[in-house]
Amino acid sequence: MKQHQTMRSADKSPSVIAKAGFRELLAWAFYDFANSGYTTVVQTTIFSAYFVGVVAGAEQGVTPGLSTLLWSLAIGLANFVVMISGPLLGAIADHRACKKRFLLMSSIGCIAATASLAWVGPGDIGLGMVLVTLSAIMFASGENLIAAFLPELVPEENMGRLSGYGWSLGYFGGLLTLGICLAYITWAKQQGLTATHFVPVSLLITACIFAIAALPTFIWLRERAIPALWDRSRSSLQISFTRLVHTFKEAARFRDLLWFLITLGVYQSGVSTVIVLAAIYAQEVMGFDTQALIILIMVVNVTAAVGAFICGHLQDRIGSVPTLAITLVIWIIAIIVAILAKEPLDMWVAGNLIGLAMGASQAVGRALVSKFSPVERTGEFLGLWGLVNRLSAIIGPLSYGLINYASQGNHRMSLLSTLVFFIVGLVLLVKVNESRGKAVANINVAQ
Repeated sequence: MKQHQTMRSADKSPSVIAKAGFRELLAWAFYDFANSGYTTVVQTTIFSAYFVGVVAGAEQGVTPGLSTLLWSLAIGLANFVVMISGPLLGAIADHRACKKRFLLMSSIGCIAATASLAWVGPGDIGLGMVLVTLSAIMFASGENLIAAFLPELVPEENMGRLSGYGWSLGYFGGLLTLGICLAYITWAKQQGLTATHFVPVSLLITACIFAIAALPTFIWLRERAIPALWDRSRSSLQISFTRLVHTFKEAARFRDLLWFLITLGVYQSGVSTVIVLAAIYAQEVMGFDTQALIILIMVVNVTAAVGAFICGHLQDRIGSVPTLAITLVIWIIAIIVAILAKEPLDMWVAGNLIGLAMGASQAVGRALVSKFSPVERTGEFLGLWGLVNRLSAIIGPLSYGLINYASQGNHRMSLLSTLVFFIVGLVLLVKVNESRGKAVANINVAQ
C-alpha cells in the first residue's frame, strides 16, 4: 500500500504542474481578490471601528476598554475554533480529495454571515459577536483550503511568486471593495445619513463583491487530488485524525518546518493584532473618522500589494528566510512609529510601512510552509499552518484587548505587546534553515 501511494504521488506531481495553465492560476489567485474585501471591511476597517464605537460604544454603557476586549474575544473565539478544526479539515480534504467542495461551503458561510451583519445595530453586542465569530470561522477555513491548492499548481521554485501574486491581487480586491464603500459612505453623509445606515449597506456591498469575484475560482480551479483508498470500517474523520496524530509524531523529521511554525506563530500574533485593531487604534488614538480610515486603508492596500508582489519575486531570488527577516525589521520600525505618533501624518507613515511589511510577510510565510511540506500531504501540513495562524490570531488581539482593558483604554501601551511579538519573531527566525527544510520535504516524497 505504501509503495502504491508513493508511486501515485511521484507520478502525479509533474503532470499536475504541466496542466496548470494561466487561466487556472489566475482563478486560484482570484480567490484572494474575492475574500480580501471581508478582511478589509469587517475585520480591519469599517465594522471593527463601528462595533467598538457604536454597537458596544460608550452610549451603550460599555466601560472604556471593554468594547475593544469584546471585539478581541469574538475574533479570538473564531480563531480557536479554526485552530482545532483546521488540521482535521485539511486532512479530510486530502483524504477524500474534496478541497474545492469544502472551499465552496466555507465561502457561502462567510458571505451569508457578512451580509447578516447588516442587521447589527447599536446595543446588539451579542448578535454582533456571534455573526463576527461565524464569519471569521468561515473566512479562515477558506484561507486554509485555498492555500492547499498551491503545491498542485506550480513547481516548488515558483510557489513564492504565485503566492505573492495571490496576496498582491488580494490587496487590490480589498481596495476595490473599500473604494465602492467609500463612494457610498461619502454620498450617504451628503444626504445626512449616519453610520447606522451606511455601515450596514457597506457590509451588503462586501458580501456581494465576495460572491461575484469568487466565481472564477469555482469555475476554473480544478480539484487535482486523487481520493485515497481507505478502510471502510472506519470513518473519514477517524482516518484523518489518525493521520494528523502521525504528523505530530513525525516532528523530528520536519524540524525546520516546526521551528518556522513556532516563529510564524510569534510574529503572526503581531500581524493579526494589526489586522483587527489598526482601525480602532487610528480612531481612538488619532481621531480618524470613517472616511479617513477608509482612505488610509485603501492607500495601505496599494502599498501591501506592492510589497507582496516585490517579495514574491525577491524570495525566489534570495530565499524566503532572508526576505522574511527584512519584512520583520520593517514591521518593527512601523510599530515604533505608530506608538510614538503625534500627528495624523505619523500614522500615515506607520500605515504605509505596515502595508509594505504585511503584504510581504504573509506571502513569504505561506510559500515557505508549502516548500517545507511533502507534496502528497499539503492539505494536512497547510492545516498546521492554519492552526498556527489561528493560534496567533487568538494570542495577539487578546493580548492587546486585555492590556487595553486593564489600562482603561490605553492603546499606546497595548501596542507595545505587538512590538514584542515582532522582535521575538525576528530572533527565532535565525534558527530556520531553509535549504534543510526543503530537502527533508523532498526526501519524504521520494520515500
